[in-house]
Amino acid sequence: MRSFREVVKLKEAHCLEAAVSAAVILEQHGYPPLLLDLESQDLLDHVVFAFKQNGHWGSVARSRDAGLHGRKPVYRSIRDLALSYFDPFVDFTGRLKGYGLTSLYALGNYDWRFSPRKLTKIEDHLRAIPHKPMHSSDKRYEKLLARYRQYKKRYPDRTPSYYDSRSNWLV
Repeated sequence: MRSFREVVKLKEAHCLEAAVSAAVILEQHGYPPLLLDLESQDLLDHVVFAFKQNGHWGSVARSRDAGLHGRKPVYRSIRDLALSYFDPFVDFTGRLKGYGLTSLYALGNYDWRFSPRKLTKIEDHLRAIPHKPMHSSDKRYEKLLARYRQYKKRYPDRTPSYYDSRSNWLV
């Protein structure tokens, strides 16, 4: 878990590093440093920077999978924003089971902005925050999983981007 300074230096980031980097940058523009942790059954959580604009929620995010990138601020609640990640999260092992929102200000005077050290305290904090369960039908999940299997059989080296919600993704 690298700091913003290290991310800029190396020009690469995984989802949590990208979310913290977005928090560092957008805090300077008046946005509170909010992280949304999307909890998966396969323990491969996804973290995004969440923001509110004109009364609606959006996110800034980075992932190898296009469906897990950011979202335009069109969601009425954090729950709705979290649910927008449900379909693209389904793969051979993944299924979202909960979400938790936190502010990096909750870490006190911990230097999450520019520390040269690994920022494991953020990871520990995300594991410790309460997560609200995300309910979805098993039938819906099985349908999405079957679609994913079919897609990967046809295109083994590609990542799906066939989701109906694409118009709400940040490009």
